[in-house]
Amino acid sequence: MQPKMVMPIESNAMEVQSFSSMVHDTPILLGGGESLQTQDLEEARRWGVKVFCESNLYSAGARRPLNARLFNRSVRGMGFGRISYGGEVTIDPGRLDSFFLFQVPVRGRELIKMGSETVYSTTTMGSIINADKPVLVHHHEDTDKLVVRIDRDVLERHCAQHLGHSLRHGIKFQSSMDLSSPGGVRWVQLMKWIYESLLSDTGGLDSPMIASQLEQMVITMILSSQPSNYSEELSREERSIAPAFVKRIERYIEEHAGEAITMVDLAEHAGVSSRSIFNGFRRYRNTSPMSYLKEVRLQRVHDELKRMAQTDTTVTAVAFRWGFNHLGHFTTDYKKRFGESPSQTLLR
Repeated sequence: MQPKMVMPIESNAMEVQSFSSMVHDTPILLGGGESLQTQDLEEARRWGVKVFCESNLYSAGARRPLNARLFNRSVRGMGFGRISYGGEVTIDPGRLDSFFLFQVPVRGRELIKMGSETVYSTTTMGSIINADKPVLVHHHEDTDKLVVRIDRDVLERHCAQHLGHSLRHGIKFQSSMDLSSPGGVRWVQLMKWIYESLLSDTGGLDSPMIASQLEQMVITMILSSQPSNYSEELSREERSIAPAFVKRIERYIEEHAGEAITMVDLAEHAGVSSRSIFNGFRRYRNTSPMSYLKEVRLQRVHDELKRMAQTDTTVTAVAFRWGFNHLGHFTTDYKKRFGESPSQTLLR
């Protein structure tokens, strides 16, 4: 067996620095997306609200005046951006909720507070802002960064497809990314390719097929490169040899989640015993078939509450429609899964 080749840290650091040098030599405002150059703080804040979410923007220093140069290109459920404020500012978006933000500074630094955690992001340390914690970003003067926004629903749907079952909890990534680590270098290389593609793009990213493939590639890369609460499960090789009846039952549950389903129904559909079903789900999915059904139904309730207006429905009506008859247990499970109450989801 040949020894596994490991890239030296020095080479990884050189990869990051060459990427930063390449970016410095290219224009910050690209065509084909939302872009703005302004010295007006409120105008820069409104751009951030339009592209990302409601937030406050404060000037944090007077040594260098604001000279914001902002760019974002949306592709399906993602956005690729480049952000520089020139001067020192503080961004307060509260909790992101609906998206994750992956950031790679190519110049300067940021201090990012997420709940009780603090990340000092530099050209060698990227950052990931999860969707479940309040965040405060202190953007130092003369800082320039690339960002990738991924919609929470899109990322979690892709993760569920990789796993072969609905997620039992929301995804939580490690908040810092060492850009000289193997995973960090892979992410930098992908960012470099994307940025070069944006520079030379002549409409190719508008193709639904290309956009879909790009979305899948980016999300697969981040799921495989950055530690999360699903990393261990995603890396299990034995998932690929799960018996066909396990996958068949998962498809049946996905297609009939709104109907009354019993173990007898599942056994008859799969043509195996209830005991085999329990053993298969415990070994290959680390759950039970009924727990899997509950997670699918919780996701359906969540999706429906997000689509509906408060005047169109009630939490009780949607919960009952998806088989949740005990509202107390339902609310507890929902808050554990999505980090908010069902009524909060309906109000958003």
